[in-house]
Amino acid sequence: MKLGLINSAWAQTGKDTAYGIQKTKEIGFDTIDIFADPLDLNDQERHLIKRECDRLNLPIMSIACVAVGLIDFNPSVQRFHLQRCRAYLDLAREYEARNVLLVLGEYIWERQVIHPSDQWQTGVRNVRELGKYAADRGLQIALELEPFKLSLINNVATMVRFIEDVGHPAVRANIDISHLVLSRTPPEELRKLKGMAVHVHLSDCDGKVHGDLPPGRGVVDFVPYLREIKALGIDGAISIELEYSPEPDQIVQWVQEAYEAVNRLLQQAQLRD
Repeated sequence: MKLGLINSAWAQTGKDTAYGIQKTKEIGFDTIDIFADPLDLNDQERHLIKRECDRLNLPIMSIACVAVGLIDFNPSVQRFHLQRCRAYLDLAREYEARNVLLVLGEYIWERQVIHPSDQWQTGVRNVRELGKYAADRGLQIALELEPFKLSLINNVATMVRFIEDVGHPAVRANIDISHLVLSRTPPEELRKLKGMAVHVHLSDCDGKVHGDLPPGRGVVDFVPYLREIKALGIDGAISIELEYSPEPDQIVQWVQEAYEAVNRLLQQAQLRD
């Protein structure tokens, strides 16, 4: 697999997008994931991202999309987010990416007012439509497992069920190792995602709350998870996901630290191409 970085890691630098792309290549990453909303990108920024990645031979693997409106109870909100997600897929095709990483969000009102099965079916229906749109463009949708109590997809079982209910080959799974730890999911559970997983996120955490830390700053035992990921035979990338550094002026060192730690782990697991 390739080793990538989600470019939101550079948000604290106060510098332009090109700086983060250049630093990603300079540090040694094979690929990059882009966190950018196509409805907010102006033409200059939109073209700059692709131009810089091409110039540096840094392939864009995935584009991250948070679209909680896909499971909203208002049809008008759903329609907007379907169109917004189609814009993400169009951008992914333009960038020659492999997938759009999709976050669906959580059940509303603690599952008390709207029956959870209704929100589930709304999500299934809308993601199925997006799967068709993705397939027509040679893309996949990678669903993210979120480790929160009310998330629609918050463990391997719900991931498998959702993908099976959608029933479209373009709708697949993302594996996020720290999210698995936070949801108390043992590595062996990943075997249920054989043939379903297309992308991986990797970061550390304290085992209690969402963190997205460089490996070694938390409690995650990565080796068993990487062993299971290797057995899945995913043809894709493992992308490091980092939240804000406690020392914003040290963000380059923060990313470098994460790169070196993950590279060692992947080499040990014979997972990096």
